[in-house]
Amino acid sequence: MKRIAFVALLICISLSSAAQEKPVVISGYLFGDYYAVVSHHDASLEGKNAFWIRRGYLTFDRTISDALSARLRFEINQPGDFRTTANAEPYVKDAWLKWKRSPKLDVIVGISPAPAFETIEKAWGYRSVEKTPLDLQKMAVSRDFGVAVIGTIGTRYRWHVMAGNGSGTGSETNDEKQIAGAFSIAPTKATLIEVYADRDARPGNDDRTTLQAFASLQRPHMRAGIQFAHQVREAGDIDVASLFGVIDVRPNVTALARIDRMFDANPDGAKIAYLPFSSKSRSTLFIAGIDWKAHKNVSVIPNVEIVRYDDGAASDILPRVTLYFAF
Repeated sequence: MKRIAFVALLICISLSSAAQEKPVVISGYLFGDYYAVVSHHDASLEGKNAFWIRRGYLTFDRTISDALSARLRFEINQPGDFRTTANAEPYVKDAWLKWKRSPKLDVIVGISPAPAFETIEKAWGYRSVEKTPLDLQKMAVSRDFGVAVIGTIGTRYRWHVMAGNGSGTGSETNDEKQIAGAFSIAPTKATLIEVYADRDARPGNDDRTTLQAFASLQRPHMRAGIQFAHQVREAGDIDVASLFGVIDVRPNVTALARIDRMFDANPDGAKIAYLPFSSKSRSTLFIAGIDWKAHKNVSVIPNVEIVRYDDGAASDILPRVTLYFAF
């Protein structure tokens, strides 16, 4: 309740500033599903079905001056372990100050998007259906607390480097840090190639190094992408590849499909929210769906996720109807 009251107070403050020269801009989105677990490698989950909220954003943006801007963003979601009952409570997702050093160079301090899959998530375009592979498999963080520098060279090159805690939106509890960077090039207006690397020093014997390559093609009514990532862990390496395609079949109807291949079993698989994987087997994830846009900011997306395991375990089959809206 304290968190909700705090958010309500921020909204009141923001609305009261609307008459100022540079008011706070409020935006957000929310998505969730009705789901059913038709089959699962964990037999205790079979037959479960319910409504849930997987993500909600409430964002406050403020332009302080021509060179300075700030963002405070809250996220809410409900537990995705199929067992915990809890209310959706907000927590801080973004909290940063941006200094536009020049038209082609930004310096960001605070909790901000990490460079691991920001480009890939925009190309995929359906975070409302599923996270991108490194995010889904807990191989990288989507946010980090630190200092980021984002620059462009001409119209074809972009780079994003960050030095942070390596603990996502949580507090730091050790003296280890993460260095990450992504570099992208657009050979043509329709194509993009990005390479990414990070070094995540962790306490104990859990240091990780990640290398990733991504390429995408975007046309007026379709887009496609392919990626491969290799993560070196002291406990054992992990490789993942992904291929997706999105095509507009009508002005308000879009078809989407994706295949993720885990070439190694993920020790963190059972901890994945909303779609727990087996931690003992290599796997292939199939995603398919249809996005019906009732409005430019409202989508109803029937979709299905199927995970097949190499060791012969029962496949995970989760049909869903996802509702997404932005404001």
